[in-house]
Amino acid sequence: MSLAVASRYARALVDILLSPAPEVGPDPALAQLRLFQSLQQDSADLRNVLSSPAVGAARKKAVVERLAPLAGLSGLVKNFLFVLIEHRRIAMLPDVVASLASQLDERRGIARARVTSARPLDAGQQAQIEAALARLTGKQVHGEYAVDESLLGGITARVGSRVYDGSVRGQLDSLRARLVRS
Repeated sequence: MSLAVASRYARALVDILLSPAPEVGPDPALAQLRLFQSLQQDSADLRNVLSSPAVGAARKKAVVERLAPLAGLSGLVKNFLFVLIEHRRIAMLPDVVASLASQLDERRGIARARVTSARPLDAGQQAQIEAALARLTGKQVHGEYAVDESLLGGITARVGSRVYDGSVRGQLDSLRARLVRS
């Protein structure tokens, strides 16, 4: 249930951010919300004030109002935080931010790929992998890269729920499965 609610708040903000003349662009707004989320996670006092039912909405808004210029929050982001506070949803901020990021990607035709390789990849190799995945998915691909030496060679890529396995280990496992079946 909470993910569905977070998704609705995120969708409303995406609609505003992708409107013809938003006060702040989608990427800066997302960065500002992530910064505020980080501040909230790092400060026990801030977290307690914002999550406590004993603290009224007006006091919580006053705290956000004081932090906004220090954190560089735009008026739009500050007002969005006010809406979350008014509706007692500020504790859902991590889910809202995650949903906002995925909805922005979806609306802009961007796919996130988790690429794992046997050794580190240079920028040229990463660009080639992202181009190949873009051809496969029909979307612009942004990769997140990790190294797993157990792959022996090659790469695996996960885009959404789809996995592309071009690793030596994956090919050996496939060969083993075919041999067992025959």
